[in-house]
Amino acid sequence: MGTLIHVTAAAVGLTALLGSSALVFGVIKYAVGAYLIWIGLKTFLTYQQSLSIPEMHERHSGSVFYQGLLVNLLNPKTALFFMAFLPQFVDTSRGRVTLQIILFGAILACLGTTSDCAYALLADGVGKLFRDNRRLLRPLRYVAGSIYLRLGLATALRPIPH
Repeated sequence: MGTLIHVTAAAVGLTALLGSSALVFGVIKYAVGAYLIWIGLKTFLTYQQSLSIPEMHERHSGSVFYQGLLVNLLNPKTALFFMAFLPQFVDTSRGRVTLQIILFGAILACLGTTSDCAYALLADGVGKLFRDNRRLLRPLRYVAGSIYLRLGLATALRPIPH
């Protein structure tokens, strides 16, 4: 879903604004970094072993979707990727540039969805291992929290391109 929104933004030229404004890029970059750091700290501080296995399994999938969507939409690198990547395949002699960008973006979204579904199926299998073994939950919390913190710090500390 986030990819389709980025593609639409690229087609109407909004990502050009992001690419040309270091201030806008910086604000989004720091917001994403802060959000990832917050998720990492929250992951460290949440005592998940107090939850029963059914409660963990029944977490709201809608909130997970919206969290992922928010991270995707606030990722300035994704917007810059579409601004730099999609125009390479546009041929102005073949018609409307906007429609070509949307078509190429839709193809990219379909490919991404296919690979994401494969990862989800793999994660489901691995997730069963964690659901059936409570001793693995605590280390998993620290691993996940560390990954979020590292991603947040890397995002916030990376220099803004000019």
